Amino acid sequence: MITIEFLRSFKISEYAIFDLTASFLGIYLLSPILSYLFRFIKLDIQRVSWFYLTLPLSILIHVLVGKYTPMTKYFFDPSGHYLLKIFIITLFILGLRGISIIK
Repeated sequence: MITIEFLRSFKISEYAIFDLTASFLGIYLLSPILSYLFRFIKLDIQRVSWFYLTLPLSILIHVLVGKYTPMTKYFFDPSGHYLLKIFIITLFILGLRGISIIK
């Protein structure tokens, strides 16, 4: 029987491939529903924007629920991990570029 711990044992650096894949697959499946729901508050969000916002939103959600993953810890570490910070901020900016206000 394959367990979550076994699936999470495969890593790139300190990040579990399973978690990253599950996040992007979840966004792929939920993005049409999320885009539909956000149209009620007059925001048009494309599917590609949801992909860009996956990691920045995951960091935000982990902070809100108090679960600090390695990526969350590294993002808020003031003494290093600058490539990760630049990468996450770039993804956030690219994600925001694909959002438009519906008039």
